[in-house]
Amino acid sequence: MAIYLLALLIGLVAGLRAMTAPAAVAWGAWLGWLPVAGTWASFMGHWITVAIFTLLALVELVTDQLPSTPSRKVPQQFGARIVMGALAGAVIGTVGGAAIGGLAAGIIGAILGTLGGAAVRASLAKSFGKDLPAALIEDAVAILAALLIVSMAA
Repeated sequence: MAIYLLALLIGLVAGLRAMTAPAAVAWGAWLGWLPVAGTWASFMGHWITVAIFTLLALVELVTDQLPSTPSRKVPQQFGARIVMGALAGAVIGTVGGAAIGGLAAGIIGAILGTLGGAAVRASLAKSFGKDLPAALIEDAVAILAALLIVSMAA
């Protein structure tokens, strides 16, 4: 049951920052925290996968701060978060022998994280009077949560 909760939570992270979830999972696989060798998810532990997802996560952290970045709720952004939540959730699920259940939990988490994250960020931005502090708090929550979730899945 805990593996489904962790998959749901990594999906929530994908709802906050789409690329942070798979980057954290890739790092976990590469460091050996997530035993995915010999499974469909073994590619996540390759250094190239780690490099690509890490680069994408860093780019996302920067572009999220730009005023021209579209809402996370537009179809392309929402879809990317669902796909990344599904991937990250499936990898976490694979560790517990439940790839399909992890995939489903990751999708649910990504939907909840996308909608809930947008609402919380809007509320924080309103209370701060500007978006940047809210965005930076969201960045920190996403990164720290991803690290904690991956370490707990080990």
